[in-house]
Amino acid sequence: MEPAIIKKDIRKKNRLTPSQVLVIFFFLLITAGGLLLALPAATVEEGSLGLVNAFFTSTSAVCVTGLVVVDTGTTFTLFGKIVIMMLIQFGGLGIMTF
Repeated sequence: MEPAIIKKDIRKKNRLTPSQVLVIFFFLLITAGGLLLALPAATVEEGSLGLVNAFFTSTSAVCVTGLVVVDTGTTFTLFGKIVIMMLIQFGGLGIMTF
């Protein structure tokens, strides 16, 4: 009987709380979005968006704040705009789901 109780306690300790899952989800989403926006295929001019600006834009899109450091319409290609659109959708879905 005791090994079953120990296994149950171990499973309970390893579970993430909903707030931890939300933070991890946002972190991974922002990281993936920042790396995708930093790709040369995401901008009209290669190298026109630095890594810091890419991560700022990704964070702003996921948190649905609307802050930008560059003009979205002229700086990003269709691929970059789709990435931003998906970040906005997944960020909003994460909040609403939580």
